[in-house]
Amino acid sequence: MRALRSPPRARPTSLEYNGCNSMHLTPAVLLRFEQTYGSPHVVRLEFEMGNREWSLVSDSARRGRLHDVTLYIPRGDELAVIQKPSYPPGVWRTPSGGVATGECIEDGAMREAYEETGLRTEPGRYLLRSEVRFVHGDEAMLWTSHVIEMGYLSGEPHPVDTREVSAARWADLEESWPGQ
Repeated sequence: MRALRSPPRARPTSLEYNGCNSMHLTPAVLLRFEQTYGSPHVVRLEFEMGNREWSLVSDSARRGRLHDVTLYIPRGDELAVIQKPSYPPGVWRTPSGGVATGECIEDGAMREAYEETGLRTEPGRYLLRSEVRFVHGDEAMLWTSHVIEMGYLSGEPHPVDTREVSAARWADLEESWPGQ
């Protein structure tokens, strides 16, 4: 494991930072990430979206983001999960978010983990790259989700960004999940 860094910054101070350039997740940036954290399993999917979901991803695309990092943060037999204010009661999921322009994947993942769970983490393994073609009527958009296993370093779950996350907790991997 790598040494614990100071709290992640939202933006690096230079265009070149930790091997990443100021562009988003370019093929060169992803290759460096894979060389460091392993080659992910790659899946390609297509998903038809309703108006609400399409509006959310379209808004992200207008802001220049067509990706997310989804974070798997295990601690023993537990997994860090979050609840959003807009979720129905009892619905939890793993934390996720976007890597900012100029931010390395590692720093973006650590920042998102901290903002959503209050946990100090570090990247462990690059598990999955999901390349999804979202379809809405005659429109389509390509979206990539990067699933990363994060090494737990310290802390207890609590949302730091309380506008985006209403609760965070450890979930027992044996507990019943909706749809089981």
